[in-house]
Amino acid sequence: MGISDRILGKKNVNGKPHIAAVAPSFALPGGEIRIVGSGLRPAELRRPQVRFGEVEGSVVISSDDFLIARVPESAVSGPVVVGTNGQLSNAHTVKVAVPIADNLHPVANPALDHEGNIYVTFSGPRGQKVPVAIFKIDANYAVKPFLNEMMNATAIAFDRQGQMYVSSRYDGTVYQVAPNGKMSSYAEGMGIATGIAFDRDENLYVGDRSGTIFKIARDRQIFVFATLEPSISAYHLAFGPGGNLFVTGPSTSSFDNVYKVGPHGSVSVFYRGLGRPQGLAFDAQGNLYVAASLAGKRGIVKITPEGQASLEVSGQGLVGLAFAPGKSAILATNSAVHYISWNIQGMALPPE
Repeated sequence: MGISDRILGKKNVNGKPHIAAVAPSFALPGGEIRIVGSGLRPAELRRPQVRFGEVEGSVVISSDDFLIARVPESAVSGPVVVGTNGQLSNAHTVKVAVPIADNLHPVANPALDHEGNIYVTFSGPRGQKVPVAIFKIDANYAVKPFLNEMMNATAIAFDRQGQMYVSSRYDGTVYQVAPNGKMSSYAEGMGIATGIAFDRDENLYVGDRSGTIFKIARDRQIFVFATLEPSISAYHLAFGPGGNLFVTGPSTSSFDNVYKVGPHGSVSVFYRGLGRPQGLAFDAQGNLYVAASLAGKRGIVKITPEGQASLEVSGQGLVGLAFAPGKSAILATNSAVHYISWNIQGMALPPE
């Protein structure tokens, strides 16, 4: 029995391929999954076939006991099988995210209102005005222009009453936006304003990517809450179940931090080792999910409260996520928005 057979605990029979595990089992089209098993490569070092339902995916790396396959653009959720020497393996299920809108330019998390409508930005290059700054995607996934006038709309957040707030990295202003799309200034002078988030007391926090987290009280008094290392693109903010603020800010390093900021502004490193971490969100169990790279693999990374990290969704270009009703999630890349059924309940935001 070979090393791979001993690891798997069973011997490959008659050369038929066998899948022991697939990770991650959630992916966007174009994402890469790792298949572990035995007999996964045909004789004469030819490449195996990997089929996602009726569609064949490309094989990036293959060996007898593991292979890496890319999810084809036309794949849907369903079984994945490996074929070698005219024989098919057992099937494992892979959930593939469904694209619901493209030709966008999100730079942070999408946001959902109380009715389940999705809001996503077309942020554009800094200093360039685009025809539509924010799009609204309704429950039927119809995409409509929502806000036209804002320059470089960046992050979107809703308070408990359903009032929308949007930051602009162009002018350092946070705007209130009414349901009819009319906007008014809520706070100015926020530097290069990027990520925004509410705490349980309805204070609003704004990340100035040049190194400051501002706290805006309900009476609109502004305080410097914490200082961090500058980011090359944005700060992304989310409050955890314990009332701590979690922050990502991509730098030139491929080994970036997720910071935890206590209620009084003390900063510590919660997790170190992500590549270009961006949008983040918590589930109801207190696990943190970050759009980032882990060990060179891009997707949605889960970090437990104990600091254990794993890649949960594979996908290129991911910049953010938002949990949606029905144990699902909306995933944003730098050009599109996807829906995925995930069996994870998001944490109520802002946390009670």
